[in-house]
Amino acid sequence: MRGMGNMQGMMKQMQKMQKQMAEAQEELGEKRLEGTAGGGMVKVVVSGHKEVLEVTVDPSVADPEDVEMLQDLIVIATNDALKQADELTNSTMGQFTKGLNLPGMF
Repeated sequence: MRGMGNMQGMMKQMQKMQKQMAEAQEELGEKRLEGTAGGGMVKVVVSGHKEVLEVTVDPSVADPEDVEMLQDLIVIATNDALKQADELTNSTMGQFTKGLNLPGMF
């Protein structure tokens, strides 16, 4: 019967960890990360769940003769914000996978 007690304890620990992971995921969604390009001329804000929430473009870079530059700045700012979201996710969710060998989990 000793093994059953250990199994119940492990199940309780797993349930607690699942709850903590769900709370951490929810908190990630509430985070706002800002990527910039062109010295702040273009800003993109994403959530911790990698949803684009806001794009701000300084009118001075909205040159109809050079649309490609504006497009490039938007891509750079978006990738910057998404990289920050990835780093936040890894640092937040990584605490749950430390010591576990789960490739591709987060």
